[in-house]
Amino acid sequence: MRSKCFVCLLLVSLVYGQAAPPTTPPAAGAPAQQNAAPAPGAPAGQSATPAPAPEVKPDDVVITLKGFCKDATQQGDACKTVITRAEFEKIVQGLAPGLSPAARRNLANRYSVALKMSTVAEQRGLDKGPSYEEKMHYAHMQILAQELSSAVQVDSQKVSDEDVADYYKKNEASYEQASLQRIFIPRTKQLSNTPEKPKPPLKAGTAAAAGTSTSAKSTTAKSATPKPPTEAQKKAAEEAMTKLATTLRARAVKGEDPDKLQKEAFVAAGMPGNTVNTKIEKARRSTLPPTHQMVMDLKPGEVSEVISDPNGGKYIYKMISKETLTLEAVAPDIRKTISTQRYRDLMSGYQKDVDLNDAYFGAARPQGMPSSPMRLGTKPEHAPEHMEDKD
Repeated sequence: MRSKCFVCLLLVSLVYGQAAPPTTPPAAGAPAQQNAAPAPGAPAGQSATPAPAPEVKPDDVVITLKGFCKDATQQGDACKTVITRAEFEKIVQGLAPGLSPAARRNLANRYSVALKMSTVAEQRGLDKGPSYEEKMHYAHMQILAQELSSAVQVDSQKVSDEDVADYYKKNEASYEQASLQRIFIPRTKQLSNTPEKPKPPLKAGTAAAAGTSTSAKSTTAKSATPKPPTEAQKKAAEEAMTKLATTLRARAVKGEDPDKLQKEAFVAAGMPGNTVNTKIEKARRSTLPPTHQMVMDLKPGEVSEVISDPNGGKYIYKMISKETLTLEAVAPDIRKTISTQRYRDLMSGYQKDVDLNDAYFGAARPQGMPSSPMRLGTKPEHAPEHMEDKD
């Protein structure tokens, strides 16, 4: 029993990394069992019905460890350890319910190796001593903390219809959905100083021409290199685009087509070949940049003020239509939002009010989302969100 407990502690930080392989549905209209061999005597083109998978009963053996037995008197074929389906599924249920068939096979292999190694370790007395006891003590805390984390997650998912309705009422503006048109005006023009044209060469045969032919070629090569724009040119280009944005907004207010205005903006910026779809469908406050979210307050037909983005350019929005999604349509999203927030709030309570000695541990790094306590071993790559370790 102690050996099996130790094995479970070794495996508990590994099984969460087992993700089910993606399944690919058959193509529409593709016949099932296309490569199945035809049954004897069946008409040509008719496939045999696949045989049903054999039933595995709870008492049937699913893992056999040959040559491994605790009884030293057993030899040869008599020395083996077997695990039944019921015993293995009890392990799966305790560690990670819902494993895919591929992950179960992986777990069976890991369990078999760990069972053999842990048994030999006990025989060598490696389960004695302070190091082992401290690891067992911490593993005990880990498992309890993970159980509590799972229980908290289950509790946080108990969201009533009244909770959903109340959240919807308080955040109704967040569920407005709009069709918009957006004009983008680049922050500045494309600038390039055209090189000066070289002077016509002197007539051949003259002394001046002969003496300056080499230097003329060098001068021509240098003058062909464009000069970078000056700071004054850059400032003038930005001011021109700012003035253009104001003009385009005024024309949009008068009802001019945003697509046409968008093309003019790119031509003025020296990018005539660029195209941008001005239409934005099903926009919500949460899908817009924070500095753009005020456009959701526009009425159909209204045009926003020019919105400046220091890193990109300027934007002008026109509201085409707007509706508020019904409670029934957004209820699943609200349940998920409430559940996630409750879990975060509950878990954050276990992480606050802890003072660490910076002289010993070093300066603290910025903390991320609350997480469950750290586990021994490598963090599973595909662990569920509530099982991940985050700084």
